[in-house]
Amino acid sequence: MSAMHGRGSERLLDISGSLHLLLVEDDPGDAFLFEELLTEVQPDVRITVASTLAEALDAFRPDVQCVIVDLSLPDAEGLDALRQVLGRAPGTAVLVLTGLADAHVGVEAVAAGAQDYLVKQDVDGALLSRAISYAIERKRADESERQLVEARVVSRENARLERGLLPVPILNDQGLRHHTRYRPGGNRALLGGDFHDTVETDDGAVHVVIGDVSGHGADEASLGVRLRMAWRTLVLAGHTGQRLLETLDAVLAHERWAEEIFTTVCMITIAPDRRSARLYRAGHPRPLLFGPAGVHAVPEEPCGPALGLLPGMRWPGVDIELGDSWGLLLYTDGLIEGFAGGGGERLDLAGLVEMAGRAHGAGQRGDVLVDGLIAEAERLNGEALPDDLAVLLLSRGGS
Repeated sequence: MSAMHGRGSERLLDISGSLHLLLVEDDPGDAFLFEELLTEVQPDVRITVASTLAEALDAFRPDVQCVIVDLSLPDAEGLDALRQVLGRAPGTAVLVLTGLADAHVGVEAVAAGAQDYLVKQDVDGALLSRAISYAIERKRADESERQLVEARVVSRENARLERGLLPVPILNDQGLRHHTRYRPGGNRALLGGDFHDTVETDDGAVHVVIGDVSGHGADEASLGVRLRMAWRTLVLAGHTGQRLLETLDAVLAHERWAEEIFTTVCMITIAPDRRSARLYRAGHPRPLLFGPAGVHAVPEEPCGPALGLLPGMRWPGVDIELGDSWGLLLYTDGLIEGFAGGGGERLDLAGLVEMAGRAHGAGQRGDVLVDGLIAEAERLNGEALPDDLAVLLLSRGGS
C-alpha cells in the first residue's frame, strides 16, 4: 500500500458495521488506502485508526475482532510493538503489516504470536479481507485449543486433589452406611480446601472428620490434603480428641503460607457398640443427628476455636447418645451460607434443620437425602452455592 491522504493522526476514524477492526498505522495515506481497499469488499466494516501505539492501546475495545498493526511506528518498532498489542488484547486476532524490505520480520511476528502478516505493497482488497477473516478464525481456533488444554489440566488437577481430599474410607462395619458429596462453589471447576475422612480402627471405633480451610483454590486444596492425611495418620497411630487437634493445629501452623489462614474442623468418634459418640468441634458448624424422633443439631457447646487462630487452645469434647438407629450429617458451611429464598436471609443452621426434617420425614435416606438437601439449598439460593461444600452422612439402622 502506498501513499494515502488525509485522515490525520489526531483523531480516530470510525465506520459503522458488524466487523470492528483497529488499524495501527502512522502513515495517513496508507491508512486511507487500507480503508478504501477494505470497504470495497466489506462495506459494513467499522475501522478505528490509531497513528501511534499509545493511541492504539487507549483505543482498544473488547468488541474489536482484529488488530492490524504496522511494525514501524513512531513510539514502537518491530516485535516490541507486537508484544505490547498482544499484552493489551490477548484474546484478539492480530495481523501485522510489513514492507518489502522487512518481510522476514512478518515471519518472526507470527512466531511471536501474530495470526498472520501482510506485505503492504502486495495487498489488494480481496487479499486483505481474506487475511483478516483467516486471522480471526485462527485466533478462535487457538482460543478453543487453549481452553481445551486448560480444561484437561483442570480435570487432571481435580482428580489429583480429589484423591487427597476425598479418600476411600477405611470402614469394615457392614452395618454402617457411608455417603459423601463434594462440590466446588459457584462456577469454579477446581476443588477447594474442604476435606473429609472416615477411619475404623482396630478397637472397633469409627472416626470421622470434616474440615474447611479458609479461602479457595489450589493452595487451599493442597493444604486440605495435608491436614486430612495428617488426621488419618494420627488416628491410625491411636490419637484422638484434644491431643489430635493440638497436633493438627501445629501441622497447620507449619504448613500454611500466611498467619491469617485457619481451618475449621469437626470430628466424631463412634463407640464400638455404635450407641454413643464423642464429638469435638473447632469452629465448625454443628452436625445434624437423625433419629426416630426426628432431626436436630448436636449441642452448641462445648466448642473450641478454629485451628490456626490462637496458640495453646483447648477443644473440649461432648458425649452424644445415639441409640440403635441414627444418622450423623457432617457438612461444611458452604451448605448453609446460601440464601433461603428471595428475602435476603441466609439458610443457616435453623433452615438446614427444617429442610432436613422435611426430607427425613418424607422417607429420604442415604444418597437421596444428601443430594436432595444440596439441590434444595441451591434452589433456595437461586443459583449454584457460592462456597465450596462437603457433606458426609454416616448412618445405622433405618435413620
